[in-house]
Amino acid sequence: MENKEKKVVDTLGYTPEEYKLFNKNSWIVLLAFSVLYCILYCGRQNLSYVMPAMIEEEGWTKLDLGILSSVLFWTYGIGHLFNGRLGEIFGVNRFIVVGMFMSAAANLLIGFQSSLVIIAILWGINGYAQSMLWSPGMALLSKWWPGNKRGFATGFANAFSGFGQVLAALTVSLAFIIMPGFGWKAGFILPVVFMVIAGIAYKFICKDSPSKIGLKEYVDSNAKRNQQDEELMQLVKEKGKLYPYAHLFKMWRFDCWLLIIAGASIARYGLLNWVPTYYVENFGVDIEDGALGTVLLPLGMAFGTFVIPWLSDKFFSDNRLPMVIICAAVSGATVFFFRTVEPGVLAGALLFIAGFFIYAINGLVWAYATDVGGRAFAGTAAGILDCFAYLGASVQAIYFGSMLTSSGNWNLVFTAIAGVCIAIIVISIAAGWGLNKKNTEKTV
Repeated sequence: MENKEKKVVDTLGYTPEEYKLFNKNSWIVLLAFSVLYCILYCGRQNLSYVMPAMIEEEGWTKLDLGILSSVLFWTYGIGHLFNGRLGEIFGVNRFIVVGMFMSAAANLLIGFQSSLVIIAILWGINGYAQSMLWSPGMALLSKWWPGNKRGFATGFANAFSGFGQVLAALTVSLAFIIMPGFGWKAGFILPVVFMVIAGIAYKFICKDSPSKIGLKEYVDSNAKRNQQDEELMQLVKEKGKLYPYAHLFKMWRFDCWLLIIAGASIARYGLLNWVPTYYVENFGVDIEDGALGTVLLPLGMAFGTFVIPWLSDKFFSDNRLPMVIICAAVSGATVFFFRTVEPGVLAGALLFIAGFFIYAINGLVWAYATDVGGRAFAGTAAGILDCFAYLGASVQAIYFGSMLTSSGNWNLVFTAIAGVCIAIIVISIAAGWGLNKKNTEKTV
């Protein structure tokens, strides 16, 4: 009898045959979405790698490009505020595919423009289009991956976004080589080919829920988590499709996570956006070598956001904040030390370590989003969190761009990033203290 009960729990309420089909498709969904999102970065992070060429060819200032970069962050962040929920209401895969093709079209049009104003408008449209993928994707993964594996699943997908940043650097370098006559514009044209192919393949491969392959929804092996999913779904039915916003914003701990992800994005994009330019301007590195020389940064991000959320599943699945504190401490110290070294092996190692721990915080945030929203509205939770992430990213783009234009002092940039990491530690400790206090009161 005990063996039978164990077997039912292990197969998430499915028969062995059904579970085999479910497990196969859960991996297909995870891989399909992860690869698609990896390639999406070719149409987003490409700007960071072509910025030195834009400054050289067009004479635009760092402040000009900081503002241009921030346009995507604003539209991407605001788009997430709505698209996470809209995707859950109207269909996550529909949003994901349409967003991919809209982003490809915006990038292609930028490749044939010379007006900074028009480029900014198109880059803003690109930001909104790209916001149609990640939050619906978190809703998608919550449908296929139970609670005790969501850290792994979200970390896996987020790791591919790290690889996407590496792919963007390689794609831009390749574009400069095979399309030399196009200058910086090549970095917006070539990625479109990969994005369109990926979007078409995804449309035919990925199913957005078990019902699409004739299965019922899975039963989470954690009874408490399964009950939470059912209760949240019932709340949505009773209080309306927009209720998840009220439910989430009134949670004090969720509000702390909003500040954590905003700070993590300031640190993350502060490095991604400006380190290639830092190498070119401060050390006289060629534009192509500057892009390739910083590849270890996003590569570290890819591994960090895969490993750390997976570890949090094992040891901190009920409270992932201790892992946030560790990541912020290591990344802050690493960035502060990085400002004192020149390009080389040591600098590359420091970039890898900084990327590993900074982006791991993002991975922990998405695991938390699926924890707090469950299958009912994980996409909504992820959308709100991503909105605040890119509000932080937009702030750094303008602030650092203005700082560098006026003073040219790169030390201030890296010191500020280290300071943001300290702020994340303080907020995480406060949120963890509030959680412990709440648990103590329940015990009493």
